[in-house]
Amino acid sequence: MREGMPQIEETAAATAAGADVSEAVLPPPGEPEETAAAETANGASDAAGKTTNGVSGAAGETTNGTPDDAAEAAAEFEAFLARYDTHLNEGDIVTGTILHMTNADVIVDVGYKSEGIISVDEFRDVEGNVRVRPGDAIDVLVQRTDNRRGRLILSHRKAEKMKVWSQIEDAFEQQIPVRGRVVERIRGGLEVDIGEIGVRAFLPGSQVDLRPVRNLSSYKGRELDLRVIKLNKRRGNIVLSRRVVLEEEKAKTLAALEVGRVFRGEVRDLTEYGAFVDIGGICGLLHIREMSFRRLEHPSEIMNVGDQIEVVILRFDTEAERVSLGYKQLNVDPWTTAKERYSVGNRIRGKVVSLTDYGAFIEMEPGIEGLIHVSEMSWSARTKHPSKILSKGDFVEAMILRVDFKARRISLGLKQVEPNPWKNLDKTFPIGSRLKGTVRKFTDFGAFVEVTSAIDGLIHISDLTWSKRVNHPSEVLKLGQKVETVVLNVDTGNRRLSLGLKQLNDDAWEGFFARHQEGDLVDATVVRFADFGAFVQIEENIEGLLRLNDISEPPPSKAEAMLHLGQPLRLRIIRLSRDDRKVGLSLKAADQPYSMRQGTPGSVKIGDIWKR
Repeated sequence: MREGMPQIEETAAATAAGADVSEAVLPPPGEPEETAAAETANGASDAAGKTTNGVSGAAGETTNGTPDDAAEAAAEFEAFLARYDTHLNEGDIVTGTILHMTNADVIVDVGYKSEGIISVDEFRDVEGNVRVRPGDAIDVLVQRTDNRRGRLILSHRKAEKMKVWSQIEDAFEQQIPVRGRVVERIRGGLEVDIGEIGVRAFLPGSQVDLRPVRNLSSYKGRELDLRVIKLNKRRGNIVLSRRVVLEEEKAKTLAALEVGRVFRGEVRDLTEYGAFVDIGGICGLLHIREMSFRRLEHPSEIMNVGDQIEVVILRFDTEAERVSLGYKQLNVDPWTTAKERYSVGNRIRGKVVSLTDYGAFIEMEPGIEGLIHVSEMSWSARTKHPSKILSKGDFVEAMILRVDFKARRISLGLKQVEPNPWKNLDKTFPIGSRLKGTVRKFTDFGAFVEVTSAIDGLIHISDLTWSKRVNHPSEVLKLGQKVETVVLNVDTGNRRLSLGLKQLNDDAWEGFFARHQEGDLVDATVVRFADFGAFVQIEENIEGLLRLNDISEPPPSKAEAMLHLGQPLRLRIIRLSRDDRKVGLSLKAADQPYSMRQGTPGSVKIGDIWKR
């Protein structure tokens, strides 16, 4: 007789004697045995005393009942009996239901005469949260009976661990993959948790991938499909291989490759030029140009390592195992309907996404960009680089100038959204009019003067002064200087404005040439020296040249040997050049009688003196 079951056997005896089982009271789990036994005994006695509605113990006949009723009652009793006839052994795995929970324990009903208890710590996740609640059904391992507390000591973690070991053995025998999570980088490879309940396995570094992995630590936390290649349950050793799984996947993938076919893959790595996507044992290259119809600076703008994405096969080489993938091809190309939205003359608003030396690219919508050439950014010719006007990320309004849908090119203009200041400039500044501006820039050929914020005029180096030869505009002007100029020419078509500075005054040379001729004596002052002679100032803004041969006879080696700066001289004009605006002078001829007529006795020809 099993301990704790006398009341059930008495009930069985009463039934055999003809008691009505439906009126017998069976003890529910955990109810005191004395009360149950008393109720059972009373029920059996009452049942035996009823001969009209009960079962006749002697003959087995019934007066109001039927044989079917008796069979059903017997079956019901057997079910109750089976419930309390459960015998649990240590090491058994059974399914139980969580009744209630405390801060330390979880109470579980496993259908036995007493409840089971499990430490609540077995149900905490990595963050310390309890991941079960009353009513949940769980598998448990019977460890032992706590006689003092009258409860079974159970373990959910060990039950799961034994189930996982069973699954691992099946996977090893049937050569099917298992799922594991990398928990740590260890010597020689990785430690992997199978089932997330503490079954640890070893994944050698050589078996992690098809190619050697430099940074095994990068796999920490990743879940992988693995093959069990060695198993020793007694020692608890499990050796895994991911390489075997990848080789099988690669073989299947290579056989299934087809241009245009869509595969689902995992992003394995990102570079500046694209992403490598594992489509089943093969890492294909998804170039950044094939990721999106819009401009991308880096693949990380739309995807990250570990993302699961769908890609299409663009090209492949089976022998070299190289695959080119596409991502944007799975979306609608915005250029297919661009004609409906964009035409020449329309104004658009877009974002500056890139700057180059020759212009700025404007994103009109995702996948469609237009170019504003640097020459179309401002009516002023001073713009040399787009960064002087625009910055990346700016939103601008522009006008569509040209469209080539076949070549997927749209040319935009920024200045066209503003009035053209050159359009009526010839009327605003007619030729001969005077205007003021600021010297903004020097070049070797002249100076640019800012007339308005959008218009610069050029003073050519030849129009700076009447009086002397200018080698660089900085000899006459300074940057930032306010000057008044004369408009010499306006070319609205080529957006050119020519200005003059010397035209503000009369030409001093014209007056000089009108008053003097060769042979005249003039007073002059030495202003500077040169290797070939000395320059002297004859009048304001009029200079002449005194060569070494015209200083004395014999000529000095240097003009400084006989002359000094600021020295006044009386000189004779021996050459006038109206076209070159030059005057040749002579000191030694100043005291000699000159005749312009050739062959006059006692005279010297001017031409001969000049040649010397």
